Amino acid sequence: MTTTTPAANPVSSSPDVVSNEATQRFATACQNISKEMMERWSAADLLALYELPLMDLLWQAQQVHRANFPANVIQCSSLLSIKTGGCSEDCSYCSQSARYDTGLQSESLLALDVVLSAARAARDSGASRFCMGAAWRGPKDKDLPTVIEMVREVKALGLETCVTLGMLKAGQAEQLKKAGLDFYNHNLDTDSDYYAELISTHSYADRLATLQAVRDAGIKICSGGIVGMGESRKNRAALIAQLANLPTQPESVPINHLQPVPGTPLADQLPLDHFEFVRTIAVARIAMPASWVRLSAGRGDMDETQQMLCFLAGANSVFYGDKLLTTSNVDMQADQQFFNRLGLQIVKQESDQYG
Repeated sequence: MTTTTPAANPVSSSPDVVSNEATQRFATACQNISKEMMERWSAADLLALYELPLMDLLWQAQQVHRANFPANVIQCSSLLSIKTGGCSEDCSYCSQSARYDTGLQSESLLALDVVLSAARAARDSGASRFCMGAAWRGPKDKDLPTVIEMVREVKALGLETCVTLGMLKAGQAEQLKKAGLDFYNHNLDTDSDYYAELISTHSYADRLATLQAVRDAGIKICSGGIVGMGESRKNRAALIAQLANLPTQPESVPINHLQPVPGTPLADQLPLDHFEFVRTIAVARIAMPASWVRLSAGRGDMDETQQMLCFLAGANSVFYGDKLLTTSNVDMQADQQFFNRLGLQIVKQESDQYG
């Protein structure tokens, strides 16, 4: 059931009659939104946002953003593949699935010293969070102690820690929490109606169960999706509604643009329209006011103007570094120069300062 308040349903405020007083009222109302009292958005609510004129949508997203975050800060996370390839799952977009011939060389779990060297380099370049990803259906009990040691040692470097390991079994989230894990990444990928078109080896319910186990263990959630996989705008709106309507909204929401990988079922998928991607960022910002919305995979294919529009739409986090798990990303030095030109300040620790 959907309720309507000026703060949580900005569709009802018309940017045709904007005054300083109205803008202040809107901002004040948004500041009163707490994580425990979020609007339960319907997909129809968010589809209505998508269908606003783009300038109106950006205006509303910027109001929400500035009511909940400093306007010109950006959080940088660095991502390392600690175990590459050979995954048993059949995710249609993934270069790491053993079911597809993508030319990717599988690698076993990295040594601790290799991981720590990468973490130090990320920290020294300005990243505040270090994310470690392993291509597993889920971690085996024999592998978890090694990952736990990585979490402890990376945490000791002064970085926030995040892992993405697939689905978790009973007790595994608690072990990771005890080691000091800050965030667990587990994306919903797409909405529940389109999910079966992309993945058959685990269900949407499986993903939700892992997110609940992570939350129950007291670990923050990083969960978002991938757009441009052939889904409709309605599917994109429904994905954001499903994320926004989790019992507690994710602290981090990565929005990925599909990077088609030769050999996967989505190898020939045409790219999503740039403005549609910007709309997705804006809708995510409005629906999840207190979440850090991250430009993730696909940012390396965006020019600076498109990235700037995404920041204007409410994105305030990026993956930082020359490579993501298996795909290329924007050069760090180029990022630093770009952020300086925009007047964006890289935050040191997001949890200490802003939320």
